[in-house]
Amino acid sequence: MGRGKLRIYLGAAPGVGKTYAMLAEAHRRVERGTDCVVAYVEHYDRPRTEVMLHGLELVPRKRLEYREAVFTEMDVDAVLRRAPAVALVDELAHTNVPGSRNAKRWQDVEELLAAGIDVISTVNIQHLESLGDVVESITGVRQQETVPDEVVRRADQIELVDMSPEALRRRMAHGNIYQPDKVDAALSNYFRPGNLTALRELALLWVADRVDEYLNAYRSEHRVSKIWGSRERIVVGLTGGPEGRTLIRRASRLAEKGAGGEVLAVYISRSDGLTSASPKELAVQRTLVEDLGGTFHHVVGDDIPAALLDFARGVNATQIVLGSSRRKAWQYVLGPGVGATVARESGPDLDVHIVTHEEAAKGRGLPVARGARLGRARIISGWLVGLGGPVALAVLLNAVDVGLANDMLLFLAVTVAAALLGGLLPALASVAFGSLLLNYYYTPPLHQWTIADPKNIVAIAIFLCVAVSVASVVDLAARRTHQAARLRAESEILSFLAGNVLRGETSLEELLERVRETFAMESAALLERAGDVEPWTCAGRAGFGRPLERPEDADVDMPVGDHMALALTGRVLPAEDRRVLAAFAAQAAIALDRRRLQEEADQARALAEGNRIRTALLAAVSHDLRTPLAGIKAAVSSLRSDDVAWSEEDRAELLEGIEEGADRLDHLVGNLLDMSRLQTGTVTPIIREIDVDEVVPMALGGVPEDSVELDIPETLPIVEVDPGLLERSVANLVENAVKYSPRGRPVLVSASAIADRVEVRIVDRGPGVPDEAKDRIFEPFQRYGDAPRGAGVGLGLAVARGFAEAMGGTLNAEDTPGGGLTMVLSLRAAGARPEPLPAGEHTAEPPVGEDIAEPERQTL
Repeated sequence: MGRGKLRIYLGAAPGVGKTYAMLAEAHRRVERGTDCVVAYVEHYDRPRTEVMLHGLELVPRKRLEYREAVFTEMDVDAVLRRAPAVALVDELAHTNVPGSRNAKRWQDVEELLAAGIDVISTVNIQHLESLGDVVESITGVRQQETVPDEVVRRADQIELVDMSPEALRRRMAHGNIYQPDKVDAALSNYFRPGNLTALRELALLWVADRVDEYLNAYRSEHRVSKIWGSRERIVVGLTGGPEGRTLIRRASRLAEKGAGGEVLAVYISRSDGLTSASPKELAVQRTLVEDLGGTFHHVVGDDIPAALLDFARGVNATQIVLGSSRRKAWQYVLGPGVGATVARESGPDLDVHIVTHEEAAKGRGLPVARGARLGRARIISGWLVGLGGPVALAVLLNAVDVGLANDMLLFLAVTVAAALLGGLLPALASVAFGSLLLNYYYTPPLHQWTIADPKNIVAIAIFLCVAVSVASVVDLAARRTHQAARLRAESEILSFLAGNVLRGETSLEELLERVRETFAMESAALLERAGDVEPWTCAGRAGFGRPLERPEDADVDMPVGDHMALALTGRVLPAEDRRVLAAFAAQAAIALDRRRLQEEADQARALAEGNRIRTALLAAVSHDLRTPLAGIKAAVSSLRSDDVAWSEEDRAELLEGIEEGADRLDHLVGNLLDMSRLQTGTVTPIIREIDVDEVVPMALGGVPEDSVELDIPETLPIVEVDPGLLERSVANLVENAVKYSPRGRPVLVSASAIADRVEVRIVDRGPGVPDEAKDRIFEPFQRYGDAPRGAGVGLGLAVARGFAEAMGGTLNAEDTPGGGLTMVLSLRAAGARPEPLPAGEHTAEPPVGEDIAEPERQTL
């Protein structure tokens, strides 16, 4: 029995209709006579989805007990015994209850597929493992339940179930996705238009990439070399010259004219390394391509037009962009040029654009360098050929008579071979040795060192001149090739350093590691000292081996100024490498200075922040603390006065004023002390496990009666917090919400479980806060809008966020649907992994959904 086939319905968010589409497909297959069963489908009380289950055979679920609760999961054994042709398995990324056959549902699906059962499943884009960080940056929620990308990639069919964000939000508002009491929270949290649009784009791009993979696999399998213009792919041919930037921008504009256009810049270098390309310019062009959303490729090929066309056809490109030739007019005698050749051989399916630029017809040259050395192995081989080759050739020619002219040509060939291998000196030795052998063995009188015929003297002299000339040219060409390769490597290194100087990206340790790797050393260290007689200290080190205390202890040291040196251990470097090493040493000194400047800037920033806090604190003490003190003093003076006979009602009113002033002072001083602890980093939370419903009600003692509506389910997971810090955070948030909430509109304090987090939401119906001010209200001594005099020093929210972060939680502000502000306090649930929830309360869906238990509402 073969492996079953997997079909997946992929969606951008819950509610787009994945499960509905899966059930509709099941009905179509049943009508065609296919044996189809429902192994696991969750309808979440959505009427239209529940209706679609009618008429389909349901395999009973398996009941499991975990932590004194009963859960239901897919019964894999029952499905295998039933052995249907097709099984419907919802929520591929679901985490099974501990004690199940497998930890993940996708592992259950793998068993069904291995048994030859076709499976139809569903998954949301946010549950793909590779997109976890991206989804978290978009939604602010880390998805705990994920499925490996490879599982979804291996699916035989992937169908995207798409819906616009506006339509999905309308479905949500109409109650077709969540229960009415959860709609407001969902629309203001996960189902924001921006979130949905970003998730939709992720889903569309992911599916488009899979389609592209299928297309490439099909073309490769069926050996389709003809270009299929499924979307515009534009290849830009780069030479390393400055005109490349113009070509890249032109290609980007062409790509923007077509939907899904893609730019691929390619630089083709010859295998011998001889090129006029500037590594620095290529680095700039690579950055430009990537900034414009394209990709950069480096291909090696001696036939540049053929390599460019092969690359374009390999990536299924539709257009090629080339620059006008930089050749001068007379150089066209040597050939038509790359642009003309590519245009002639591109064929009818590949358009070629020749773009004019300022460098056209200005010519191009090769870089020149001196002082290159051939390798030791090549020099030894050259001497062996230069000395042994003439002897072997003389032995061969003594047995075969081919004439003096041919003898000279053969000896000349040996000389050229010696020059190619070992350079000029072995070639000169071959010339001298070969001319002696020609004179002795092949020039009359034979076997004598004299020459009878003057014509033979001229022939041997010409042989000597030609051999020396050819050897010189060949030796020069071989050395130039070596020089070009070396200079290219040096240029790439220097270009790397120059880019880091401009961008300030590489740290000192990373730079030292790069030095060690570049020169194949054991260790690299930057040493410095304060003065001529001061001891050396190590500012940074990379690699292994003995630690260095002085530059004299190193195998190589490169001074940087009077009191700094770059020291390396491992081997002694040749003189020509010290030029690049000097550039590295200068860059290391710059990196050290940059690091110290950054540290000084951080210290200055901290001092400035401290000064700002102290200034604001003085202002608060001078105003906000004096007001309640003045009120208390006036009331006490009135009570102590013997001139007035106060009634009981007046005395009670004055005492109440004293009590309110004292409470206000206590609150202000408490916030000031808390902020001082946060600023100095002395807040040390004592984390322990506790229920939210034990702490939150205790934080509401300082607010008026009937001003807060509490909605804390008893079924919430236990959280890991400091109870005191949590109580203080909630108290500050509630007091702030009550302050701005209109009369008769109580503040709602609710809580819900989201994956491995518990969210406490404080919802008011006040004026709200614009998006640009939502982060600013959490700064110390900030009061938004027209806060009344005496409304506090603006520390409540700052203290609340500081305490939340100290406990490993977060505090953010959101808009309340219908007007107002919602403070979302997210806390870590006990345990490293999220607790599984009963059916209908599944965490595979995003937060604010089915994992919120039915609340018990009470009013304070």
